[in-house]
Amino acid sequence: MSVDTANGEDLHTAMVDQLVADHAEKGLIMRPAVEAALRSVPRHLFTPDAALAEAYRADQAVVTKRIGDEAVSSVSAPWLIAEMLGQAADAVDGGLGGRHVLEIGSGGYNAALLRELVGPSGSVTTVDIDREVTDRATACLTAAGYDDVVVVCADAEQPVNPGRRYDLIIVTVGAWDIPPAWTAQLAENGTLVVPLRTFGMTRSWAMRRTGDRLVSHSQRLCGFVSMQGAGAHEVRYVDVADGVHLRLDEDQKVDRHAVGALLAQPKTQAWAGVSLPPRTVLADLDLWLASRITDAGQQFVVLTAQQEAVDAGVVAPAWRFGTPAALDNSALCYRSTLRWNDDDMFDLGACAHGPDAASATGRMVGQMRAWLDSGSPSPVLHVLPAGTPDGDLPAGTVLDKRHSRFVLTLTLA
Repeated sequence: MSVDTANGEDLHTAMVDQLVADHAEKGLIMRPAVEAALRSVPRHLFTPDAALAEAYRADQAVVTKRIGDEAVSSVSAPWLIAEMLGQAADAVDGGLGGRHVLEIGSGGYNAALLRELVGPSGSVTTVDIDREVTDRATACLTAAGYDDVVVVCADAEQPVNPGRRYDLIIVTVGAWDIPPAWTAQLAENGTLVVPLRTFGMTRSWAMRRTGDRLVSHSQRLCGFVSMQGAGAHEVRYVDVADGVHLRLDEDQKVDRHAVGALLAQPKTQAWAGVSLPPRTVLADLDLWLASRITDAGQQFVVLTAQQEAVDAGVVAPAWRFGTPAALDNSALCYRSTLRWNDDDMFDLGACAHGPDAASATGRMVGQMRAWLDSGSPSPVLHVLPAGTPDGDLPAGTVLDKRHSRFVLTLTLA
């Protein structure tokens, strides 16, 4: 059936069928309650300015507000919504039925899905800092028959309903830190699901509360529009060569001229000497590298590049939109593009520039082999209040934020 002749119901059914199939391909199982919610809520009612075909694309977010060229509000891609709802359902003991949920970042669609999941005895409150966004969410929720969702316009950096506790807080904007208000509003053993910038990558972390601490239950790579208001944090880009940039997520200082001088030196490349099947997932490798770079006292940065710089051979990053890199005075080293062999298997590599390039690439490929040899360990994130003494932290790589101390540990799966 062509897009031109397909009606909304057909497109809706096809979208959910695709999401279920994609879950299975990733080795995930979609909970029946999540699938039922996705089939119940008509997504096009929350994207009224988009064509039906766009509203029901499983892999596409629909931008609902821009400021200049920047998207500041959107209805997230269905695949990501489905995975985050699955994280929440898996992390909340006993499932979401009857639970009380706070959503931070409002588009309406996710709130409607949550309303289906919590059922008649549960509740959903959704909050956004932008009055235009909350007015739009209210209108869409009412049109879709979900007028019992409470919509609040406020900066969620502060408590939304002081004194009230929620079983689940789910954040649908990109965050850099965990403000105390979020932990305080969680019930004991409650779950926070949040897209969190962590060592250069945004991941949706599902975390459970124990006292004043949060410990992750699962994580997924993702991307979201950035947090606004008091919780906003500027990501800085430093130009180090024509078409090559370093992305700095933390309060870091980089001498762009010194890095440019390193990049001007010949590129050295080394290989780990492994053969991995095409479906090998490398997302956790990047966190492993980030932790090892940090623990070694080097500066962890993220290398980004325009396609022209890659085509010209200036750099050869694994992913030009963001590749983990180690920086010191003698070398800039980063994970490089893959090397494929005749059996459709691939090898891992590292590139470096600078007087210590050979040693730097040797260290990085050694870290890659160590990750594989240790069973590709899964990351666990611990979030503790700022000011927690070092002696009270779990063993791992520490990243200090404004309100929190993050500790990343990597354990065998």
